Order: sequence, then C-alpha cells, then structure tokens
Amino acid sequence: MNFKYIMNIGVLTVFSALVFLMSCKKALDQEPLSNITPDKYLQEESQLGAYAVARYTSILPSHGNWSFGTFGIDGNTDNMVLPDLDNKFLPGLWKVGTTGGDWDFGNIFQVNYFLNTVIPRWKSGGIVGNSDNIKQYIGEIYFLRAYEYFKKLQALGDFPIVTNVLTDNKEVLIEASKRQPSSEVARFILSDLDSAAMLLKISPDGSKNRISKACAQLLKSRVALFEGTWLKYFKGTAFVPNGSGWPGKSKSYNANYQFRSGSIDAEIDYLLGEAMAAAKEVAESVPLVENTGVIESPVNQNPYFNMFSAVNMASYSEVLLWRQYAQGIVTHNVPVYAQANNYAVGLTRSMVESFLMSNGLPIYAAGSNYKGDDQLSDVRNGRDGRLVLFLKEPGQKNVLLNFGQGDHATEIEPVPQVWESGYDKKYSSGYAIRKGLNYDAAQCGNGAGYTGSITFRASEAYLNYMEACYEKTGSVDALATKYWQQLRTRAKVNPDFQQTIAATIMSKETLDWGAYSANVLVSPTLYNIRRERRNELMAEGLRFMDLKRWRAMDQMISIPYHFEGFKLWGSMKQWYNDNQIVYGAGNAKAVVSDPALSVYLRPQEIRSNADSYNGARWVMAHYLSPIAVQHFVITAQGGLDTSPIYQNPGWPLTGGSGPTGN
Repeated sequence: MNFKYIMNIGVLTVFSALVFLMSCKKALDQEPLSNITPDKYLQEESQLGAYAVARYTSILPSHGNWSFGTFGIDGNTDNMVLPDLDNKFLPGLWKVGTTGGDWDFGNIFQVNYFLNTVIPRWKSGGIVGNSDNIKQYIGEIYFLRAYEYFKKLQALGDFPIVTNVLTDNKEVLIEASKRQPSSEVARFILSDLDSAAMLLKISPDGSKNRISKACAQLLKSRVALFEGTWLKYFKGTAFVPNGSGWPGKSKSYNANYQFRSGSIDAEIDYLLGEAMAAAKEVAESVPLVENTGVIESPVNQNPYFNMFSAVNMASYSEVLLWRQYAQGIVTHNVPVYAQANNYAVGLTRSMVESFLMSNGLPIYAAGSNYKGDDQLSDVRNGRDGRLVLFLKEPGQKNVLLNFGQGDHATEIEPVPQVWESGYDKKYSSGYAIRKGLNYDAAQCGNGAGYTGSITFRASEAYLNYMEACYEKTGSVDALATKYWQQLRTRAKVNPDFQQTIAATIMSKETLDWGAYSANVLVSPTLYNIRRERRNELMAEGLRFMDLKRWRAMDQMISIPYHFEGFKLWGSMKQWYNDNQIVYGAGNAKAVVSDPALSVYLRPQEIRSNADSYNGARWVMAHYLSPIAVQHFVITAQGGLDTSPIYQNPGWPLTGGSGPTGN
C-alpha cells in the first residue's frame, strides 16, 4: 500500500472520528464543525474515552453480523471443519499477493496518533478531567496497540516497530519499514502491556465493557507464552532470529542481532517466566464460574453454560471483557445458528474424541466405560461435562423461552442435516455445538441476536500458567496443579490428572494436531496440558494460534490429514433415506463422502474434483503469511531485493506465486 495513501487515509479517518464524536456532545457545547481541528481535540477526559472505545471494534474480536461469530473462528483447524478447505491446507493455492495482506498500519496509525498527541499534553497537565479516568483511557490505547501488534506478530513474525505518526516523507517511511526480529516485537508488546497495566483500573466501569488491568495481564501471559513456545519449537530454523536461513540476516540492520537475554534459550526462559507471572496475577484473583451440569432448565440455570450466551455478561466473574449488543440497534446471528447448524461449522471427530471420560480416562483406556460413537447419545454418555453440555444431540430443546418466537428459531434439535448445501442449513460434520446457544427464541429473527461476545476469559490464565510452567521447568508445580484440578473439577472430570497421564498412549492421539511439535509426538504430560486447553477453549478462536506456536502441523507436509465428523456409515445412517445421502466420487450430485473412504463423514472429500479430496497438507512457509509484492516495490531503491523489507521464509517476491519447494 502506498505510504502517502496510508498517511492520508489515516488523517481522514481521524477527522471522520472527530466529526462523529463531536456530534455526540450537546449542540450548545461544541464549536461549529467547520472549526474542528486535531489541535482542539483530545484535550479532555470524555474525548479520550470516546476515541479509545471507537478503536475496540476494529482491533478486538467480536461476533460477525451474519456468521456464527467468534464460535466459528476455529473452522479449518483440527477442532472444527467447514465444507470448503482453506487454501493454506492446499499446497500451491495460497499465493503471494500483489497488494494488501497483513502488512498494514491503519490501526497502528490510529493508536499512535492518540499517544503522540495525548501523552505530552498529559505530562504537562493539559488534559482536563478526572485523573484516574485519563489514565484509564491512555492505558486502553497502550493495550490496543499491543493487541494490534500481537496480530502482526502471529501473522508475519518480524515486523517494524513504529511508535510515532511519521511525516509524509518517502525516505523517513522507507527507514521505518525495517523489520524488527520477532523477539523484539514481542518485548515491545510486553512493554506496552506493562504500561497499560500500570494505568488501567481494576474495574473501569462495573460492566466489563472496557479494558481492565486483568485484561492487560492476561494478554501479557498470552503473548509471552506465544513467543516463548514459538522460539522453542522453531529454534534453529529460518522462522526465528539467527536461525538457519533466517531472512533478517540478509539485511545489514539485523545482521548482528543478539537476543536481549544473551541467547535464544535464555530468551525462551525469560518469556515463559513472564507468562507464568502474568497468568498467576489473573488466576489468583479471578475465580472460575460454577458449572452445575444442568442442561435445558430455565429455572435451575447453569452459570457456566449461560456465560457464553448471556445478554449481559457483567455478573460472570470469569469474563474479563465482553462486547455488548443492543436489540434492534447492533445485532448478530449467533443465536440463530447456535440453535441450528452453527452456520456449517462442525466439530471434528478429533475434537470430540479428545474429551476424556468423566472418570478421567481417555476413551480408549481400559476401564473407561466409553459407549462408542454409533449414536450421538453414546458419544456424550459419561464424558467430560463440557462435551455433555456443548455437543448437540437430536431431540434436545433449543427453545425454552418464547417471547415472540423468531422466524429462524429451531425449537427441537433435528438429526444433522448433512445433505444440505447452503451454509445456513448444512451440518458439515454431523457434530454441532451448543456453545453460545441462548434459549430465548425472540433472538432468532434473522440477524436479531443481541447476546454478548466474550473477548477475554480468565480460564485462559489458568491454562497459560500450566503450560508455561511445564515448558519452563519440565514439571507441574503446586499452582499449576491447583489450576488444573480446578478446571477439571468444574468440567465434572476426575481431578486426578496423573491418572490421565498414565493412561495416555500417544500413538492413539494422532488425530489431534496438538499431539505433535516439529513432527514429533510430545510427552503425555505436555499433551494433556494441551488437551485441557483444547477442551476448555473449544470454539473460542485460539486454536490456530496455538497450533502455529507449537509447530504442530509439520506431520502434514508428507502425510495428508483427513478431516472427519460423526460416524455416518453406522447405525446413524438409519436417520436418512437414500435420496438424502447421495455419494460417489464422480457423482456431481453427491452430498456426503463415500463409505469406502471411511465410516466417518469426510465433509471435504465428497467429490473427486474437489481440491481437498485427497486430504489436507501443509507447507512450512504457511506458518507465516507472505508480504505482498507492492510493499517491496514502494520501498525498493532498485531491484526488489534493495527494499529494507525482507520476505518471510519460503515465500517468493513474485505476486501470484506459491511457496518455493512445495
């Protein structure tokens, strides 16, 4: 993207924001709109607060208007499957863009504009209003910059660290394009989060609709754990600073880079320690929400179940930040699809089989009492309480409150409609979830939902501490033991995780990508920590982040992975007639996979002319996104290799090309 265009669009956006925000003030209190200038804005508390909260929707995740919201983001991972496979799992189809991509500074410009303008005024006493509120809003912007930079870290790794609003000067902008090593980007994010934590309130508004100190601590633990495990599992490769083939070494400004801790091992140790410390702050201060185990009862309600679909989430201790919607004003379609087919995002067989039995044993272990998967009722029988609560079963009630039933309500859960073609009706895998389901049918008019969307949940801090502790020390300490037992107890699972570890056979866990790091099966202890994370955070949008930092997809470079759903070609076949479940690799009318492939439904292997028919594959380059060619063209002083920007490992400098060495 042209730098001048970025700067001009940024300025126009700021002025648009000024006009909108000023319109909210009483008419008698504001100057004529023709007189509004940046110099006269961001000078008092309410303006700071309005500017900060206006950035939330563009930077933080929330429900989309018409999709399955945050509960569908795990699609195209081993957790959840869609009818169409993402190109990142089809080698050669993900290509370098000519323009656009993740190399973008729009949100960074917005937050830097605020900080560059407000910080000097604040330090000189030039901001009018309550001191604590002013600190809160500055803290929010530090947090939002950290979050935006974390998105860049995950997508691109090394990235320019820009903290100022730059002048529209080509030489200045080219100089600012120099990529900083991922470890430096991570430390920059942690620094911003430290600043945020010092300024943010413990309870900013009582409603949990604004960023709090605990949010900064939780995000710090997430970022430190991400980079610490990324460095550990990609150590020695081109994906980490100073690794073999690291492209940053080709640029003089990075040629002599050294980790601040002295070595990559010391940096890993430092980051994991930071993750533990930050996670502990949250886990020790925020209790888990109670799970009563109750399903389908509007009188004796289950706080854990309802937490994910409440209209007002402020009362749930575990919820640290959530987005509020408003009936008839700002709405979404999550209740519609939570009552039905999840907008064609289905749980995988791998996800369902990863849940333990309530006695704490894997389903394959002797004495597990697993009933098998011939019926959905058998799959749920005696399992981890989270699967019992959230896996759908035909005949369950989806509607318990009928205050003007919406025209898209699904009162009783049907048999999975695997034959349908449209995303609004199709059950992709046969396994659908109830997470996010609200029993109020009034919210099931098309696009009429107004349940909240959880942005941060404290249980992640429990999980972050457990994992960071084991990765750092090779053992589960007393705090990690406590957190793990609390999570399992809440899930209605035997809290004795050592029994689970002893019964775990890694060769039987290979459907789970998290069983691997760098194409090697991990230890049973580490795997069960990852399993706990997977089960607790199911469908909450963190799975692909975890898989990337664990380097958990190398095994698919040589061996294809087949996404599977429920056991269609068993006794559940009786739910359907032959006109509904047409199959045949060469049959243009086929809607389900051939039983010759598997007794389990393979939603992406229905017709042989589909790119995904032979399964999902991986390419090392796909752990990071490519940088579009236009950014090299703009910053080059001659050939593209003269740009200060360098391409990510395995990606060429040619638009429309896939990774090298597929």
